Amino acid sequence: EVQLVESGGGLVQAGGSLRLSCAASGFAFSDYAIGWFRQAPGKGREAVSSVTNDNDTYYADSVKGRFTISTDNAKNMVYLEMNDLKPEDTAVYYCACLVGWVTAQAAFGYEFDYWGQGTQVTVSS
Repeated sequence: EVQLVESGGGLVQAGGSLRLSCAASGFAFSDYAIGWFRQAPGKGREAVSSVTNDNDTYYADSVKGRFTISTDNAKNMVYLEMNDLKPEDTAVYYCACLVGWVTAQAAFGYEFDYWGQGTQVTVSS
């Protein structure tokens, strides 16, 4: 059974940084994409960033240049380094897994197969 567990959220002032972690277990896929999504109160889910098993990456325009996605395959971890945080980055952040080969950008056109429970990020002004 695949499980994804996010951690690292919290409260930070505008301009600050956080690093989110996504721990994956029960993983046995050769081709996959891991995506980070976020959902702010009263808003729809937004794609943030993704990485594939062959290290293709994608960033939404809203986070490009501020967020960095990375992986530690030995530990089955995916990270989202978030710098220069803004109040509009406030949301619950989710990591999710899409099984199969896909480019990092195209991944967000598909329904992801597995989801974590989310971690809250709050950026104060």
